[in-house]
Amino acid sequence: MVLRMSRLMLKTLRDDPADAETASHKLLVRAGFVRRSSAGVWIWLPLGKRVLENVSRVVREEMDAIGGQEVLLPALLPRENYETTGRAGEYGDLLFQLKDRKGADYVLGPTHEEIFTQVVKDQCTSYKDLPVILYQIQTKYRDEARPRSGVLRGREFQMKDSYSFDTTDEGLAEAYRAHRDAYIRIFTRLGFDYRIVSAVSGAMGGSASEEFLAPAAAGEDTFVDCPACEYAANTEAVTTVVPPVEGVEHGPVEELDTPDTPTIETLAAHLGVPASATLKNLLVKVDGKITAVGVPGDREVDLGKLGEHLAPAVVELVTAEDFEGRPELVRGYVGPQGLGIDYIADPRIAPGTAWITGANTSGKHARNVVCGRDFEVDRYLDVVTVRPGDPCPRCGAGLRLDRAIEIGHIFQLGRKYADAFQLDVLGQQGKPVRVTMGSYGIGVSRAVAALAEQTADGQGLCWPREVAPADVHLVAAGKALQTELALEVAEKLHAAGVRVLLDDRAGVSPGVKFTDAELIGVPQILVVGRRAAEGVVELKDRRSGERVELTVDEALARLTG
Repeated sequence: MVLRMSRLMLKTLRDDPADAETASHKLLVRAGFVRRSSAGVWIWLPLGKRVLENVSRVVREEMDAIGGQEVLLPALLPRENYETTGRAGEYGDLLFQLKDRKGADYVLGPTHEEIFTQVVKDQCTSYKDLPVILYQIQTKYRDEARPRSGVLRGREFQMKDSYSFDTTDEGLAEAYRAHRDAYIRIFTRLGFDYRIVSAVSGAMGGSASEEFLAPAAAGEDTFVDCPACEYAANTEAVTTVVPPVEGVEHGPVEELDTPDTPTIETLAAHLGVPASATLKNLLVKVDGKITAVGVPGDREVDLGKLGEHLAPAVVELVTAEDFEGRPELVRGYVGPQGLGIDYIADPRIAPGTAWITGANTSGKHARNVVCGRDFEVDRYLDVVTVRPGDPCPRCGAGLRLDRAIEIGHIFQLGRKYADAFQLDVLGQQGKPVRVTMGSYGIGVSRAVAALAEQTADGQGLCWPREVAPADVHLVAAGKALQTELALEVAEKLHAAGVRVLLDDRAGVSPGVKFTDAELIGVPQILVVGRRAAEGVVELKDRRSGERVELTVDEALARLTG
């Protein structure tokens, strides 16, 4: 069926929504693809629903190609499932929670690892039933405190989540590779410019994790890549290259009077030393237990990175109340020597390095405090904020930083969820075998916004053909003869399998129609205009802007060839 704009529920806007900051938010609303229902909740209008379904179709085709079986699980789920794995506490306020009329606790599913595990536990009893890959495309719910950027970060969103179930680690690795290859095909077909980067598994658990990122100014993720090699990683997964410490003899610890120097900046200025010579010690609470985190003074602790490394533990900054009754903790003058609490350090705080740091006495610091001699590190973690020019962990060249939108994430979960629900099958030797799992997600609705961010131009949206709401936007400039010819061309294109959006609106000026065509962003714009009586039309490529006048037959041949 030809999609006729005279009958289509579509209202385009000339001005950006007042609350919109990102290009995708502005353009998807202006072009009539989505409308806001409430904070973080969106209505997909006819054109937007077509794009959303096209993304879903590509995802389904590639998931089916690797043997995935599609299911549909409920969104309304018993809270106890998430209590079993501890994720109810990990999600915290992100969970939408409710009670039924009998008082039973439910949540709206943020993701479905627990439920898929139970499905397989119920349906698969023998190694002969595995391996299996199950997937769904379903609405998820997360109660974001500040939903923003339109459909990029909403409280209700569509996601493809798939899960692999195997009896061996080798089988899990094979399923992971199959998903990785499928994701490459999916994002290539969708028309993305994307990067595959190493990631931290965090609260999901597991031994391997990679993200698929779409570089975009509106992105909330920061990633690094190396111009000299193929290394790329989420900043939370970047590892530190530490040069070997030469055998330098350091003098004894020297206590210094440093009044009114509670910050690294004031300390460095007072002593006339670079901030990199000082040791910054940040106090945090890890599941309520006060812990110190040591980094060079010219660096900042990346709390997100720290949280990912320590997940599922909850990491919080200490407050003034936490110092009460703890005289050994002196605000602004904390040093690791004799501190008596857990001490996490960046790898740059290597054994044999000497530092100027707090003396655990108000108004005093200490010089020549040597790691391994005067204090010990309980655990090394890469916890500093990555900076441009930091050395690549693979080749040593300076790293670049860029912003991106996460569009996919793949995990080797291992047995975290299988252990929680005792997911075993009968093995070949007649004994129970614990199943191992993988989890693989694609943000379907987010992909629509990410594509808009990457492909839009100054005139509007500019969809890749695979996801566009139509192949051709056919514009009848307005006169009866033009509309009659446009209808004839539309039917011929439709008969040839070409998806047509026909602007046959009466009483709308050609200028408005042309502006709307640019805004909506269908790949090809075919205009039946002033030379319609001669059987000549104009074909414009939306992306390149190239225009050419053709006879109707030539245009049909080009668009159907």
